[in-house]
Amino acid sequence: MSKKAIETKLVQLGNQTDPRTGSVNPPIHLSTAYKHAGIGQSTGYDYTRTKNPTREILEKGIADLESGDAGFACSSGMAAIQLVLSLFRPGDEIILPDDVYGGTYRLLKTFSESYNISPKYFKPDQDVESLINENTKAIILETPTNPLMLEFDLDKFASICKKHNILFIVDNTFYTPYFQRPIEQGADIVFHSATKYIGGHNDVLAGLVVSKGQELSEKLAFAHNGMGLVLSPFDSWLLIRGLKTLHLRLKQHDANAKKVAAFLESEPLVTDVLYTGKGGMLSFRVKQAEMVNPFLQKIQLITFAESLGGVESFITYPATQTHADIPYEERIARGVDDRLLRFSVGIEEAEDIIADLQQVFDQLRVEFQ
Repeated sequence: MSKKAIETKLVQLGNQTDPRTGSVNPPIHLSTAYKHAGIGQSTGYDYTRTKNPTREILEKGIADLESGDAGFACSSGMAAIQLVLSLFRPGDEIILPDDVYGGTYRLLKTFSESYNISPKYFKPDQDVESLINENTKAIILETPTNPLMLEFDLDKFASICKKHNILFIVDNTFYTPYFQRPIEQGADIVFHSATKYIGGHNDVLAGLVVSKGQELSEKLAFAHNGMGLVLSPFDSWLLIRGLKTLHLRLKQHDANAKKVAAFLESEPLVTDVLYTGKGGMLSFRVKQAEMVNPFLQKIQLITFAESLGGVESFITYPATQTHADIPYEERIARGVDDRLLRFSVGIEEAEDIIADLQQVFDQLRVEFQ
């Protein structure tokens, strides 16, 4: 692994990869097929689903950034999760926190019903080891979680997984390798919805998986190719471009989120601010569920949209968007209530973001006095 600073690795990703022309920006190889000089004479590229030069730059780059051995670029964040789930077989059980992204919940429900690969959910204060049995094959964590922003001790969970000889898998979408590198703390697999901070501009749909260890990497490579869960060359290039400014964007997301969280903490119409103190993601609850729709209709600079991690500020309503597929009673029990809003704080001027929030709360004070 390169010992250079992560900022340098990000900026240099893809540079000096085309010695024939000296191109600084890596070329986009759109060809789906590659000429063979004769039988058994391959350039190393045979068919773009199996290996593509542009995608290869991205995959090697994310493996290095996450301190892993192999990277896999997938067509979406959900495709990345499906690639990881391809490791499991009927009868296997997977342990997860009950605060989990709604899309992950939905996919795991499908896997449980169709393939008898079952999720077992735990609450933050629960003894996780008590859930482990002979069928348990992995623990999957989001940290921080989506949308309640819970953090988990990676060293602790890595120790539990090692003790019981099960896989430790981490969704690193919210923090990215800039803030957190789970493999360095004992994880076997890390995955991302690269649509979010890694792409960073709300213009590419992608997922990334990074693995540690030859055997595990070979299994994932076989499934990645065989199932065709691959990212296009152009979208791979977009992620390379996005990664080059990841550190700059995240510094501004982080600085802005700290200011926005402090403002929300002081706002009487807000009852809870859920923020880890790091990164650009936070959630908050307003005093009444009836305030949510007027709030979302009155924001002007901030966008009401179902995504996160782009340069623009987005607010999402989990109850009807990301977590809509979770049954009402279960969603409420998991803490995703009807007063909760998730905020992806963008890189606009922080004072302008706060001013937009202020004008909304001022109107709500009059409307709900």
